Amino acid sequence: MTQLNYQIFGKRRNGLVTIVIEVFLLVFSALVFSAAFPGFISNKGFGFLGFIALIPVFAVIRNTGWIRVPFYGFLFGFIFFIFFNYWLADFHPLAVLIAPIIMGTEMIILFPILKAADKLFPKYGFLLQLMIWVGYEYLKTLGFVGYPYGIVGYTQYTFIPFIQISSIFGIWGVTLMTVFPSIILSRYAADWLVGKREQFTQFIKTYKHIWIGYGVLAAAVLLFGFISIAKLNNEVPDRIWRPALVQHNADSWKGGIVNWRKNLHTLMDQSNLALSEDPDIIIWSETAFVISVYWHTNYRTSPASYAVVEEFVNFANNLPVPLLTGNNDNRLENPNLPPVLSDGTLNREDHNAVILYENGGLKDIYWKQNLVPFTEGFPYGDIFPRFNALLLANEYHYWTPGNDPVVFSTEDGVKFSTPICFEDVFGDLSAKFVQAGADVLVNMTNDSWSGAVSAQMQHMAMGAFRSIEVGRTTVRGTNSGMTGVIDPAGRVLEIMEPFTVGYIVPDAPIYTYKDTLYKRWIDWFPKMLIGLSLILLAAGCIRAAARKFSGRKSS
Repeated sequence: MTQLNYQIFGKRRNGLVTIVIEVFLLVFSALVFSAAFPGFISNKGFGFLGFIALIPVFAVIRNTGWIRVPFYGFLFGFIFFIFFNYWLADFHPLAVLIAPIIMGTEMIILFPILKAADKLFPKYGFLLQLMIWVGYEYLKTLGFVGYPYGIVGYTQYTFIPFIQISSIFGIWGVTLMTVFPSIILSRYAADWLVGKREQFTQFIKTYKHIWIGYGVLAAAVLLFGFISIAKLNNEVPDRIWRPALVQHNADSWKGGIVNWRKNLHTLMDQSNLALSEDPDIIIWSETAFVISVYWHTNYRTSPASYAVVEEFVNFANNLPVPLLTGNNDNRLENPNLPPVLSDGTLNREDHNAVILYENGGLKDIYWKQNLVPFTEGFPYGDIFPRFNALLLANEYHYWTPGNDPVVFSTEDGVKFSTPICFEDVFGDLSAKFVQAGADVLVNMTNDSWSGAVSAQMQHMAMGAFRSIEVGRTTVRGTNSGMTGVIDPAGRVLEIMEPFTVGYIVPDAPIYTYKDTLYKRWIDWFPKMLIGLSLILLAAGCIRAAARKFSGRKSS
């Protein structure tokens, strides 16, 4: 196959220079794309870049050869996630490599498929590429390594009217509308790079029917957004819920018993202060109280731990309002054996949990279902024992996942579910909570380890889409930020200063009037696009094979 060499400033470049230019364009695109999100350049991000950041990527895919395209996929995926998830280095140096390697490996497959779409449909392949990209973003959220960070649509979290279509299509509709300009403009950029200097106005005219269609669609998206916001503004909430959100600004896992008691006292002191504002419930963050209440109440394998648990239980039982907190919930791994085995090890399994105390006792509990890959669980330890040993040697903590979308209910009638930490970046999980009866989503999060406001903003931005998708208010209970309330339009109603100790008692409106299409038909849109993409790719391959066979036969 003939390899195109780039013509820049009127001079034809050889293959080596072509590679250098392509690598530069991919690295540049990765940097610009990362800047569209909250990140190290800006804590809020520059969302408008999401519409154009991928132009160089698709231009390179169009121009480069088949041999290089999978390597370029890995390069772009790896570099982008290094820029985008830079804060993972504060969690562990190994973590900042694992995510980029996985994402880069996925794009080894994605880039050739995108190139195939362009080759099989020379004039309108970009429309197939658009469907493939949306389908890829959905597929990368699935399975053990599912990781929804870096989805294009999330760059638009501040463009409130534009993102209301999430109630129909999920985040995937926003991605489609956002990535389209990059894909079609990349055609002009690709031709320009190889010396085909068509006037830009002529390029626009060539695809004017596509641009008109996109313009009409964008107008419809905005109209739907403004109507949805106006309807919400005119809707009277079912009730106003007043949670006291306590932010203790400490990494709960550091320091052992002494530090855990200190954190408990901070949480209790702030909660007592919050009681003066007559809250309906007190909410602490994910694993705000680390020591397992269940284990040390029932088995008391550590007198020191039990003493701290006893202090917590006495406080919770004597509160005039319910207390919701994250907890490391330990249970017997083998119910037929004692808690301490003959070799001194504990017969114990751990759950990242949320527990609710009300009226002097433990009322209900939820176990985290979707664990962070590698750092919170690795189900393939028997298959990859050396890698598993490496993870454990780096002090990663494995949990046992739960299976049920628990809906908590307080005596005053508020029904809520508690996606823990990054569980709220999965749209299907939040939708299942609401299907089960939740009227409010309460995200319990510990992002303090990141040390970065941008990491917390990335998380909050994704959580805002969950509110739109299911038509419910989200309350965020975090240990360091972003503690606050998001309404069903994805608007932040109140937020607490990050990395500070304190509390807020916001007015969280509860709405149940809206039954969204996304909630009823979870992720229907990307599934449809994946099916359509497979049909078109197959048809394109069959057509190409038929033409090749016909050409040989005629010759």
